[in-house]
Amino acid sequence: MAGRYTPKTVLAHLIQRRNQTYSEIVAEFVELGGTITERHLRRLASGERAGTTPQTRRTLQRMFGKPVEELLAPYVPEQAAQVVPAPAASGRITTGNEMEVLDMAASRARAFALAAQSGLGSEAMEQVYDDVRHVAKAYPQRPLPEILGQLVETQDLVFALLESRQRPEHLRQLYFLGGVTGGLLAKASHDLGNPHAALTQARTAFLCADNADHHGLRAWVRGLQSLVSYWAGNPHDSVRYAQLGAGYAEQANSTTSVWLPVSEARAWAALGNPEATRAALERAEQAWNTVRNDDLDDMGGLCTFGRNRQLYYAADALAWLPGEVEQAERYSRQAVDAYTDPNHPEWAFGDAAGSQAAMAITRIASGELDGAADAIAPVLGLPAERRINGVVHSARRVHQALRQSGRAEDARELQEEIEMFTRTPMQSFPR
Repeated sequence: MAGRYTPKTVLAHLIQRRNQTYSEIVAEFVELGGTITERHLRRLASGERAGTTPQTRRTLQRMFGKPVEELLAPYVPEQAAQVVPAPAASGRITTGNEMEVLDMAASRARAFALAAQSGLGSEAMEQVYDDVRHVAKAYPQRPLPEILGQLVETQDLVFALLESRQRPEHLRQLYFLGGVTGGLLAKASHDLGNPHAALTQARTAFLCADNADHHGLRAWVRGLQSLVSYWAGNPHDSVRYAQLGAGYAEQANSTTSVWLPVSEARAWAALGNPEATRAALERAEQAWNTVRNDDLDDMGGLCTFGRNRQLYYAADALAWLPGEVEQAERYSRQAVDAYTDPNHPEWAFGDAAGSQAAMAITRIASGELDGAADAIAPVLGLPAERRINGVVHSARRVHQALRQSGRAEDARELQEEIEMFTRTPMQSFPR
């Protein structure tokens, strides 16, 4: 039974009033088609966590008859008489969206399969892999608000499994998945403009990579640290992280052996070092000769690095260097062309926007202001939920290039459009 303590949230009070254990609440939650771990529920009830998926919010509201915002609000004892738990809704699920119903049913089946085993079996392990793989593939292509809750809950599930007794043969796999989810959350924190949280997640991801003894995962996390540092305006750190990962990438022979040197290249370019930039770009190209996809690459999405992203990174790097305008224009044109098809497996809205921004910068350097406006137009049309940190910074680089072009007055209208765009980044989008 729930202990008699002073609850910190309305949700904790309602659970206490029901005189149920948290495991019983989780079981009822699953019966209603939801998916939640006992650890996650406890953290919600204690006020330690407020992030939930739309599915979790719907199920909690059905169980307790109150909006999640009210359930997670601090509990005030004087209001106890007004707080009455409602019985769970029964009968058919009528959401008006058949796909949503199927997703809820799949989540219920997943939760049952994982909860029904004292230790993970092969089927359950495959389910956890599928959860992580699904988020990794969706990440570059869908707005972050749509997948963030699922990503957080997936990491919560992996950590909860690691904290419970597991078969030795599954521990390494779980640490691998913990490293992947931590890396994805590092990218999410970066996309929301929080480099401190991003690097914190990355350090934990690297610890998981060490426990999994996975060279490719170690190299991938170093790549994420390099990326975060680059966009945070710390190019020296970006170079350092890329170089720290090089040895791991060489042993893994994964696509990280391309990602790390091309990441180093654009950090060198930001530092104004064309020789180091060109040398790093050359190493990245040569690395393809040794690439053999590992199990991290097989996750797909953000976990692998393809030639399209290489084109974008090269264009982004060379756009920094006044003496490389012709090469930058060639790479940016190829990168923009590579990202024209949103159905391509390698398509990513952030990289597509970065490629457009790099093309705009090269056209400004060539005096083609109308061409620059055409290049950046698709970026300025992105909705707020896709204005991630890197995209906003790319747009600001175009603004800076216009200021430094000597023709700022001719481009005043375009500058004002960019300023308006950057005033509403994704972190201001209501979620």
